[in-house]
Amino acid sequence: MRKRLVLLHRYIGLVMAGFLIIAGLTGAVLVWYYPLDALINPGLLRVEPPAADSEPLSPFILREKVDAAFPDAAANWMMLAPPDAHSPMRFFIAPEPGGAALPMDEIFVDPYSGDILGGRLWGDITAGPTNLMPFIHRLHHALALGTIGTWAFGIVSLLWVLDCFIGAWLTFPPRQSRNGPPRPRRFCKRWIPAWKIRWRAGPHKRRFDLHRAGGLWPWALLLVFAWSSVAMNLHAEVYRPTAGLFLTFQEDPLVDIPTQDTPSRHPQIGWEQGFLIARQRLETLAAERGFSIKAVERFAYHPDKNTLKLMARTSSDVNQRFGETWVYVDATTGAPLGHYLPTGEASGDTLTSWLTTLHIAALGGLPYRIAVTLLGLVIVMLSVTGVMIWWRKRKARR
Repeated sequence: MRKRLVLLHRYIGLVMAGFLIIAGLTGAVLVWYYPLDALINPGLLRVEPPAADSEPLSPFILREKVDAAFPDAAANWMMLAPPDAHSPMRFFIAPEPGGAALPMDEIFVDPYSGDILGGRLWGDITAGPTNLMPFIHRLHHALALGTIGTWAFGIVSLLWVLDCFIGAWLTFPPRQSRNGPPRPRRFCKRWIPAWKIRWRAGPHKRRFDLHRAGGLWPWALLLVFAWSSVAMNLHAEVYRPTAGLFLTFQEDPLVDIPTQDTPSRHPQIGWEQGFLIARQRLETLAAERGFSIKAVERFAYHPDKNTLKLMARTSSDVNQRFGETWVYVDATTGAPLGHYLPTGEASGDTLTSWLTTLHIAALGGLPYRIAVTLLGLVIVMLSVTGVMIWWRKRKARR
């Protein structure tokens, strides 16, 4: 049994190694996505308020400026306020149905003057350093290969979950040998060496200990990252059906809304009126469910569904970086169409919110971000040492 598991652990590890090295390195960088992106792109991502008490312009006025500057595109995703006094407003634009591809889809606007600072085609590394951080994000999520990469990383994530348990089991001490020297009877005493690293031993033993102990100490967090990767890459295909056997999930309101044959370019109810109605619906929902609203952050229009979506950060959110509480209203009548609460509404969504928030290091502040950065480097170390151990044994067999 143990020999078979050793072989399984070996070959699963070899399959995963390249993927996990990329995931570990890019993940360690992505923890610092926003400050690094601002450092690389100061002209796009840093603004200076005219005065200390300057107030930003209405986000709807800024959206109109973007809409006018890009007449062949639709600005259907907008921020409602800059994250801080030195940040621009961010808008995402999309081509009109049947229109040509756009040279850029992420637009940055000075919130005080309304000047368009520039834009980029998110994740297109051919544009140079401007897109470095978005490209690293694409690399981390799907090897920058789109659907194929998403599936590849999803399958590797499933193997990673399995290997977490196989690897942990292999650290357990073998059963007492009848012919060998006597061993301590208590399991814990026999297991303690697996948690230690023999720094003064030879390089092979040191590598072996780094691989074994390096996987034991952060084992729980490694499992969280493996299963949350499944949730992100294979949510509908694997994660939700599996978790749905034990937990409940909210239904996406957009799924049951019929697709429009001739979608309108703008919400018929109007952007500002639609926002006010959605905000009122959010306040009503907060009173009914007993959560508090901290900030309304983003607003989007789905023309194909004739739906407006308000995204807010509330006490229902685990994520401390951006809100994941959503309400949907009809873009013609303003009628409520549904909502999504990250916690407290359905057990499966609560678990998913915690898993994904831990994965992107969006809680716990600076100490947890440092811990996730180190974990990314540990994942690289485990992959490299695993390959080195296999290679040495392969040479010895030959």
